[in-house]
Amino acid sequence: MLKRRTLLTSAALASVPFALPQMALAQTRKDAMVVGMTLEPPGLDPTAGAASAIAEVVQYNILETLTKINSDGSITPLLAESWEISPDLRTYTFKLRRGVKFQNGEPFNAKTVKFSFDRAGAEKSTNKDKRTFANMSTQVVDDDTVVIINNEIDPDLPFLLGQATAVIVEPKSADGNATKPIGTGPYKLDSWSKGSSLVVSKWDGFRSPATAKLNKVTFRFIADPAAQAASLLAGDVDAFPRVATRIVPQFKNNPQFQVIIAGSRAKTILAFNNRRKPLDDVRVRRAISMAIDRKAVIEGAADGFGAPIGSHYVPGAAGYVDTTAVNAFNIDKAKQLLAEAGVKTPLELTMTLPPPPYARQGGEVIVAELAKIGINVKVQNVEWAQWLSGTYGGGHDFDLTIVSHVEPFDLGNYAKPEYYWGYQSKEFAALFDKIKHTADAATRNKLLGDAQRMLANDAANGFLFQPQFPIIAKKNVRGLWKDMPIFVNDLSAMYWA
Repeated sequence: MLKRRTLLTSAALASVPFALPQMALAQTRKDAMVVGMTLEPPGLDPTAGAASAIAEVVQYNILETLTKINSDGSITPLLAESWEISPDLRTYTFKLRRGVKFQNGEPFNAKTVKFSFDRAGAEKSTNKDKRTFANMSTQVVDDDTVVIINNEIDPDLPFLLGQATAVIVEPKSADGNATKPIGTGPYKLDSWSKGSSLVVSKWDGFRSPATAKLNKVTFRFIADPAAQAASLLAGDVDAFPRVATRIVPQFKNNPQFQVIIAGSRAKTILAFNNRRKPLDDVRVRRAISMAIDRKAVIEGAADGFGAPIGSHYVPGAAGYVDTTAVNAFNIDKAKQLLAEAGVKTPLELTMTLPPPPYARQGGEVIVAELAKIGINVKVQNVEWAQWLSGTYGGGHDFDLTIVSHVEPFDLGNYAKPEYYWGYQSKEFAALFDKIKHTADAATRNKLLGDAQRMLANDAANGFLFQPQFPIIAKKNVRGLWKDMPIFVNDLSAMYWA
């Protein structure tokens, strides 16, 4: 027996050189994961910057909100245990989760909620939803109860309070969140190698230790599509949400990977600077819109992963109406409208493009299409920091730009004359105010349809497509979102099968 056991052991040992790497890899993979991201966030404070990449790292992972938006768009409690809404839809009473602490040991309570929302709506706030918070009054009842009184009726408030701009921050550390975010979430920041990667690790002080199944997650920032594909094939990246669309075909039939095509509420648009001549003329804006073949743009910008839209609203959203026929592709009509507007061709315009492939690739298609109606477009490629400061920010230094707006409920930006595209319409502002004050869902949906038609007829922007976002991951990665009502990487849901 002893001799036989020795022989068996020797046979087993003979396979060790081949088995050990696989075993070691499996053990490592159980508690760690590498997630790819196309864009690196400019900072880590979602209350101070508009870049969606910020939320992709911190939201629900490091920083938390009162409510949570799930993959299917439903709203569930997070830092709030429950809430009640008054009959007039203006007053929300939130019961808060007890015993929660921030990662620096400070307590979470009603005072921190009031601090966070007052800060978000303050005069010097740079929160992109500043107007929403400025219209709110937050009152502390006791440590575990907070009341929000909204000056404007907004049936979507529980959803808005689950977005990254509504994260609850700790007063003593809030000003440092851009580089060292301190939250109540299941993960804490370990390190950030600018231009390369960011590492978060499981926070031992989290109120529910079993929530996070991964001990460490590394975000790797890879903008180039070929490099994204190479990183996945080499095993350097385990999951890549919102990966470049052009690399998807090479993974579809690869048994080592899963490909998920996720829906979204995003709107990819050709934004017009409505402040500048001749773009302040609706006939010019409609001419540009009619010169664009949306299907060709979807193929060129997103390799076919998208659905045409005719307004700033997408299929699947409540109250959606199809407005793609309003400014349908029509070269002859586009030329006629330019002539009616007194535009002498060639008209010279500049298109400012941020880094994502949908913008750069889509820009090439649109430049070629606008040339057919006598509009010469000079392309200016910029990095995100330049786009955020010069185009989106106070400078508004652009004629045209391509960008994907990912927030689900952002029609209200067309009621803000100061917003970067500079659209001004008293009629739309009045209509949107009516929408916000309408509680009945059917009536509200009808008004939302009216708003979509108004924006389409005004050609407030060039409305291109609703993007679909591919996710490529190793076949045994679980917990990936199937749809993306907002852009987050919900790490606590992710694990290895």
